[in-house]
Amino acid sequence: MTGPVVQIVPMAEQSNFLVPNATFLVELAAFALLFYLLAKYVIPPINRAMTNRQEAIRQEFADLDKARADANAAEAEFKAQIADARHEAAKIREEAREQGAQIVAEMREQAQAEAARIVDNGKNQVAAERQQAVASLRSEVGTLATTLAGRIVGESLEDDERSGRVVDRFLADLDALETSKAAARDGAAQNGAG
Repeated sequence: MTGPVVQIVPMAEQSNFLVPNATFLVELAAFALLFYLLAKYVIPPINRAMTNRQEAIRQEFADLDKARADANAAEAEFKAQIADARHEAAKIREEAREQGAQIVAEMREQAQAEAARIVDNGKNQVAAERQQAVASLRSEVGTLATTLAGRIVGESLEDDERSGRVVDRFLADLDALETSKAAARDGAAQNGAG
């Protein structure tokens, strides 16, 4: 009879996981050595690098906040300067308008004064020329009228006093006719304007 063979191992040779053996102690020592080396030489530089990196990031955020605040302040100052410039430009435009209106008013007054002076000079010149024309006309018309009247009447009217009266009466009639024509024109102009 041959059957399965069961081997019985004595109890002392069986390993107990609760009792450490030499392999476990070597593994534990290797782990401790590796932990010590990592804690002493690897982790501190990594921690320093991480701390430095965090500090650099904090500094960048602080610089960014400061730059943002400076940009906002510069923008506000720029807007204030723009508003001041617009206000100043409006003030300058208003002053220019006022000065322009003043200059136009002064020039208008000067032009009106010059026009009045020219009209007065023209009236004076016309009056002087009229006086000359009347004097010339008196002498010529007087001579012609007395000659003509003498021919019509058939006798000589060489008397200066008589010829002066004839000329004066003729010129008075002419003035009356001219005055009535001017009055008629003024009346027509006023009726047309009204």
